[in-house]
Amino acid sequence: MAGNTPKAVLLDFHGTLAQVEPAPVAVARAAASCEVELDPIRITAIADALNLAGWPSGPGPARVRPHLAAAWANRDLSEADHEEAFTGLAAQIWADNPRLGFEGLADALYARLVAPDGWLAYADTVPTLTALKERGIPTAVISNIGFDLRPVAKDLGLDVLVDTWLLSYELGVCKPDPAIFHRASMLLDVEPEECLMVGDTLADAAASTLGCATLLLPASPAGSVHGLDAVIRLTDRN
Repeated sequence: MAGNTPKAVLLDFHGTLAQVEPAPVAVARAAASCEVELDPIRITAIADALNLAGWPSGPGPARVRPHLAAAWANRDLSEADHEEAFTGLAAQIWADNPRLGFEGLADALYARLVAPDGWLAYADTVPTLTALKERGIPTAVISNIGFDLRPVAKDLGLDVLVDTWLLSYELGVCKPDPAIFHRASMLLDVEPEECLMVGDTLADAAASTLGCATLLLPASPAGSVHGLDAVIRLTDRN
């Protein structure tokens, strides 16, 4: 696409269009669903441990315990492995420090992770997708994920603004495999080199191996302005 205006836009979801709710919010809501009241200090302690363990609201784990390694490796290819991986991370916090958890918390936290109201769109997500729709530029979401994001998108008002969804657990392939980007371009009836891929990781940048232009925006805090106006500038250029 070098030097040309993109004819289609491919977008990552988590960290690009939306973020999971902050860990303290997830902990408080998970506890409430279990009818357990936690004081703010305990909520913060659990949330900090959760982020360090590898919860999606954090930076990712430095390492994963051996008993979770297989599920973690396949978390974006299987609903069962996704649930096992993340409930396992949460349960390990309690196992390591019983003061930081209670029976049922791990399952309740996972329920928050997959709940449609457990996510927040970036402040500029809807305006950006709306502008692309108005310009007639087709869009596809490509996500490495182990559960269906469509209900999340519907709750955020994004479902009607995205033309097609490619979820790794449904396709059996994850980014950075070029096959997933190639399939997206086929579904949008354009060539890969006519696409712009927008994401936040090197796995997203792998689209460049097919000739896609890439735009990487480091993940922002939930609900903030994310810099997606750059997508419109790139699609408006002559």
